[in-house]
Amino acid sequence: MQSASDQWFDEAYYQRYYFDKKTSGVDRGHVERLGAFVCSYLKYLRVPVRRVLDVGCGIGLWRDIIARHFPDAAFHGVEYSDYLCARYGWERGSVVDYRSAEPFDLVICQGVLPYLSPADLKLALHNLGTLSRGALYVEAVAREDYERGTIDEALSDPRLFRHRAELYRRGLAQGFTELGGGVWLSRQAEVPLFELECAGGR
Repeated sequence: MQSASDQWFDEAYYQRYYFDKKTSGVDRGHVERLGAFVCSYLKYLRVPVRRVLDVGCGIGLWRDIIARHFPDAAFHGVEYSDYLCARYGWERGSVVDYRSAEPFDLVICQGVLPYLSPADLKLALHNLGTLSRGALYVEAVAREDYERGTIDEALSDPRLFRHRAELYRRGLAQGFTELGGGVWLSRQAEVPLFELECAGGR
């Protein structure tokens, strides 16, 4: 099985899933609430956030959220889509093998991982551990979400892989502690946590 082709993410794709109000699955109000939650939780935990990477940044919905909550932080957007890189000026790259000379305090990876084959997903989950020295926010629909009817399939790309949640958790647990709500803390971060703040313990 192959991961998503770079040819998928053209202007027509973003028109269908982002810009057309009749078919878009993007809820800006939801992203605002999500961003406020993630940023507020990191502030509560006292995770210093000075460098932020949004890998698979799409149309840049997180950029303004980060600017409001962490005004002194540098935001860096990386995208696989040539179309979006040309339109928004993002750096072209993939979560599978993107490299940085210096790790980031917060890495955001929303809606990207289900486009990867099992082999590429394994590489991406390991790579996220090298990219973050602080926190990670991951959003990825799992097979269980489809089985429970949580996903509106009319608004979702039918080409997504339906990986089990355990596959994501097992890969991320090598470099992170799960905090819940899609937030993970790097095992490199010197941030004290209470045991019950860690989903499933440490």
